[in-house]
Amino acid sequence: MTKNKELNILGADLEACCDNPVTGYFRDGFCRTIQEDSGTHILCAVMTQEFLDYTKSRGNDLTTPIPHWSFPGLKVGSKWCLCISRWLEAESAGKAPFVILEATHKKALEYTTLEVLQEYEAIV
Repeated sequence: MTKNKELNILGADLEACCDNPVTGYFRDGFCRTIQEDSGTHILCAVMTQEFLDYTKSRGNDLTTPIPHWSFPGLKVGSKWCLCISRWLEAESAGKAPFVILEATHKKALEYTTLEVLQEYEAIV
């Protein structure tokens, strides 16, 4: 996977989140965004069963494969670029998944604090 010139929430180069399955708004493995990305897919998360069940209950089933989108469905332990608003909603509900700080875009700091994100830091 190639390097990205954008920055993460720690102020360093944004690292790739996942390439199997390939994630991100641009499906390039990076959690980065543009104005047309209404979901703002900037947070790299490690899926938990609690979060997968929660997001499915909110109308976003991430577990069911969608072959025509080359989406295999996520499992516990899968890494995925999440919409910051869904992560914040899950965090408020006590269902937030772990976060890979190095692969979470600096724009996330416009929505929450580094300290909150660090509370959910994934050990990878």
